[in-house]
Amino acid sequence: NGKRYVLVIVDDYSRYTWTHFLRSKDKTPEVLIDFLRLVQRGLQAHVRVVRTDKGMEFLNQTLHAYFAAKGIQHQTFVARTPEQNGVVERRNRTLVEAARTILSIAKVPLFFWAEAIATA
Repeated sequence: NGKRYVLVIVDDYSRYTWTHFLRSKDKTPEVLIDFLRLVQRGLQAHVRVVRTDKGMEFLNQTLHAYFAAKGIQHQTFVARTPEQNGVVERRNRTLVEAARTILSIAKVPLFFWAEAIATA
């Protein structure tokens, strides 16, 4: 459906993973804030730290203001460095490998990558 990006969120404690598909990276702050609200309301747990790479979609005034208002610490690391963020890097790799396998076995076009990742 025109979604070209995937936002992967991993809980550091449980390693539970959520995936959100985005049409553009501009939607990242909105999706991340909605997700944090859902987690805090649904699980009645306070999010203390959010770790992201230094992509411009994470370094903006909207997220900075939200994190400051909610008392959330924002930690950043260099993109694609497993040494600094091995958990998410490994999860991304696992999702991509599983999606490729699903698409290959099912002999469907790459157009269905989002469905394959959601299934993985």
